[in-house]
Order: sequence, then C-alpha cells, then structure tokens
Amino acid sequence: MIDTAVPLRNVRPYRVLAPVRTAQSTTSTATQPDAIAHDLPSVGVVIATRDRPEAIARALQAVLAQDYAGELRVIVVYDGAPPDYLLSRALPRPVMVLSNWRAPGLAGTRNTGVLGLDTDLVAFCGDDDRWSPGKISAQVAALTARPEAEFVTCAVEVEQRGGVRPRLFGHATVGVDDLVRALAMIHSSTFLMRRDALLGGLGLVAEDAPGSVHEDWDLLLRAAKRSTVLHVDEPLVRVHPRRPQATAYDYALRISSLRWMMARHPEIRGCRPGAARAYGQLACWSAASGNRRDAWYFSRQALRNNWREPRAAIAIAATSGVVPVDRVLGALDRRAPHAPAWDNRRRSG
Repeated sequence: MIDTAVPLRNVRPYRVLAPVRTAQSTTSTATQPDAIAHDLPSVGVVIATRDRPEAIARALQAVLAQDYAGELRVIVVYDGAPPDYLLSRALPRPVMVLSNWRAPGLAGTRNTGVLGLDTDLVAFCGDDDRWSPGKISAQVAALTARPEAEFVTCAVEVEQRGGVRPRLFGHATVGVDDLVRALAMIHSSTFLMRRDALLGGLGLVAEDAPGSVHEDWDLLLRAAKRSTVLHVDEPLVRVHPRRPQATAYDYALRISSLRWMMARHPEIRGCRPGAARAYGQLACWSAASGNRRDAWYFSRQALRNNWREPRAAIAIAATSGVVPVDRVLGALDRRAPHAPAWDNRRRSG
C-alpha cells in the first residue's frame, strides 16, 4: 500500500475538457460568469458518490450554483457502482464523470478525482451535502490574502430533527492543538486545498486508514503541521448527519481507525485532554461491541489522562451493566460535534 503522506513523483494529471454546450445546456440554478476571471485560481470540485442519484443531483446543483467568478470544474467519482455519465451532459460549468480506479472507499474515490484534475485548487463535497453559493468565493478570498497557506475550511450548519443548527468554530485558523485537544473535526465538505500540495509534501488522502475512517482528520492534521490552516467561520455548507444502525464490525473499524490515528499522530497521545477523549471513545466502542476487557483498559487510560472524561464513565457504566449499550452509543453521539455526518459515509460520498 502506498503511503499517501509521501509526496508523489512524476504524477501526470488527466486533462478535463469542458463539454460541448447546446441550446438546452442550462439549469435553473447553475451559474456561469459572463467572463471568467483568469486572474483568479482555477478550482476543481471532487464529489464522491456511490449509488444515490437524488443526493448527487442536489449536491451537483449546489456546486454549479457557485457565484465564483473564476474557472470552476467538477468531477463526480463513483465508487463500487455504475457511473451515471448523463451527469456530464452540457452544463454551464464543466462536469466529468469517472469510476474510482484506486483503493475502494472514500479515500481512493477522492484521490481519483484529485488526479483527474489539473486545477490550481481542489475542493471536496459529499454527495449528501449542499454548499452555499458564496462558499468558494469566500474561501478563495481567504487563501488569496494568505498566499503561504495551503488549506482553508469553513463552518457548517447541521440538519437535526427538522431544524438547522450552525456549528461555528470560533477562530480564523485551525491549529494542531485544536485538532488533538478536543478532537475537533472540521467537515471534509468544507475542504479547499492547493492541488500542488496534495501532489507534493502534503500528500493525497490516506488510503490505508482502516475501513476508510478518519482519513479526513488525518489529512487536516498533516496540513496543520505544514502550515496555517485558514478557516472561514461562516456556515457555508449544510450537512446531513446519518446514523444507521452500527454493527460489531463497524465498532471494530472505528476502534482500529482511531488507534491508527493515534499511532500516526503521536500528538494525540501527548495531549492529555485529547488522549482522554480518544481513549474514552475507544472504551465506549469496546463496550458497545461486547469487549469488556478492552473497555476497562481504555476507560482506565482515559481516566489517567483526565479523571473527568465523561466517556470513560459512560463506558464503565455500560461494562458494569448499569446502563444498556444503546444508551452508551446515544450518549456518545450526543457528545460528538458533527462527526457522524461523515463517520457513516465511509464507503464514499
């Protein structure tokens, strides 16, 4: 398996060509500037999907509705499902449809899109998330003002129980300490990156993450270690959390992936609050999967780092039989910021 954190050499990108426009090549919400501003960086958008035609139609519509005055292209990459090439019909913005030719899963699907672009910047969008029209313009403005930066994110708004709740970060930058102390996870549908960094020192999305989980957090941490990660603290992306019933196999993947992250980024274990939260999550997942021994072990590790870590208490209560396991998972989900919005989309999208 290729270590995607290592810079790639001699990568030759595919050339994305704009489709031929016809008299019918308009949609009610897609926009195209009257004249492309060539002084602005070109932007390529990678939308990973599997088999969700209604979701991908909504996501694509929102991406095509961007008010960005520069060049904008879209690549829709299908993972494990027949691609819908009709999505590349003539539209105001160029759209290309590909099949994932790298490792199965979200990481490989996104890397397929990155390598299929030759734009200055690359953005990720989940197929069940929707961008506000000014997302790309606001983020490009932030990057333009800080030319040394390689990565910019933004805040989100989350649809929950029939309502929408904004999730603001509260800062204009995201640092390593933010990402390890509170396990802050900025949603991947907000990522906008310099493509030469992805093909260079930053590296592509890690395809060796167990179950293709936590690779977004890994990419963000790697970026924060290299240079300042900018953040536009406006809710420019609407995300749709989905919480399907998890199985023992799902818990095992989450445990393996979080341990992979802790081994890959020693800063997590070196930060006592962050280590306590991580061990608390491992304890809860171990309790949910019926592994009492590991649940006790990870609970002790959590308490050693922070005796007030609530996840450790939740796991101990479940392991002791004081509360049912399903309440453990409900409590853990309520304490997570918006991680379930992508934890349960690992296959792609």
